[in-house]
Amino acid sequence: MTEYDAVPLGTDADPVDWIGDEGDDRPTGPVPVLAVVGRPNVGKSTLVNRIIGRREAVVEDRPGVTRDRVSYDADWSGRAFTVVDTGGWDPDARGLAERIAAQAEMAVSLADAVLFVVDATVGITDADEAVVKVLRRSGKPVVLAANKVDDLRTEGEAAALWNLGLGEPFPVSALHGRGSGDMLDAVLAALPEPPPLPEGVEVGGPRRIAIVGRPNVGKSSLLNKLAREERVVVDNVAGTTVDPVDELIELGGRTWRFIDTAGIRKRVKEASGHEYYASLRTSTAIDRAEVAVLVLDAEQSIAEQDVRILQTVREAGRALVIAFNKWDLVDEERRYYLEREIERELVQVQWAPRINITARTGWHIDRLVPALDKAIEGWETRIGTGALNTFLGRLVSEHPHPVRSGKQPKILFGTQPSTSPPTFILFTSGRLDASYERFIERRLREEFGFVGTPIVLQQRVREKRKR
Repeated sequence: MTEYDAVPLGTDADPVDWIGDEGDDRPTGPVPVLAVVGRPNVGKSTLVNRIIGRREAVVEDRPGVTRDRVSYDADWSGRAFTVVDTGGWDPDARGLAERIAAQAEMAVSLADAVLFVVDATVGITDADEAVVKVLRRSGKPVVLAANKVDDLRTEGEAAALWNLGLGEPFPVSALHGRGSGDMLDAVLAALPEPPPLPEGVEVGGPRRIAIVGRPNVGKSSLLNKLAREERVVVDNVAGTTVDPVDELIELGGRTWRFIDTAGIRKRVKEASGHEYYASLRTSTAIDRAEVAVLVLDAEQSIAEQDVRILQTVREAGRALVIAFNKWDLVDEERRYYLEREIERELVQVQWAPRINITARTGWHIDRLVPALDKAIEGWETRIGTGALNTFLGRLVSEHPHPVRSGKQPKILFGTQPSTSPPTFILFTSGRLDASYERFIERRLREEFGFVGTPIVLQQRVREKRKR
């Protein structure tokens, strides 16, 4: 079994959120949560990046890039807390913007304190005053950040924000870091001290599952159905999700950490602005996960883009489950052609469990947990050195490597140094053909399972001794 990283989440984490350095599994109790809210394009995500000390939240100089509430771990003066970035909050919004505002309001209800960000160069707007009324009704402590104060001249403009009635405005420049220390001191004063960890809580963390796929195949709908709430904004417009969204979900009597990701576009290098950075965050989310659930639109043909995502998951060494979504829209003719596409396009990942689901209605999503369990079991399978070499000896005697240029490479010895993914080192007398490597992998799967996981084969060719 692998040791899980203690990664803080916040927002909806039901009983305990974990804090700790990477590789440190010592929990210290629930982590206080800070929600960052404000109008669109006032610099919330830039300020979040400044607080957490790294470029994690996707930023672009136009409103509406952030849409869901996204959690990040942060610490200041030795105290850890969770920062929740939210989309632009306009109480009078309609359509997609209205759902984004609802996510911001949800973030406030789940937070211990609120950081309200206002653009000091614009001043107080009607939308700011409407947000203030909602914040007052919430009863949560509020810290007011006057952003975009890059010099002494604009500090005077920040003073006008006293009129919001939220107390002292802290002039900051999210872009340059000016004044952020005083603001964070005020944030710590507003946040409660973390209570001690309850007795009997196990050390560790839940399994990490990344939901990946092309834009608009139903990844966010699947997360919402699993969470049994509107956790992320869903819209028919492709590319609604931008930042990866973490959520702790109870399934099959266990807690899992699901990560909803942005759809990976056809050519990442050709994407511009926030789409490019959203694709980079998705790749990071795959690296962070243990299992990737690739969501495919069963109505549409399997595209080159889907195969490229599969390759990304394989290269990252992550376990894999393939979910064909929108199955309620698939007729008999489409099923016939889909079977042919699977045989042709998914031949490299025949080992991955496949399930048919309808995320919109929740049909058959209960099949996800058994598929995840199979993939994780295969990902963590270890074969003893004795059993492995008995298998290799039998395989070589039955099917020896073909002779090439008068030479026949032989497998002398094999070992499995690691799992997650299963990695094998073969000590040989010469370089094995790629086709023979694939044959060994296929026989390994037939003999030992390895369902749902890539297998890594490495060769160590014995050097000839000089006479």
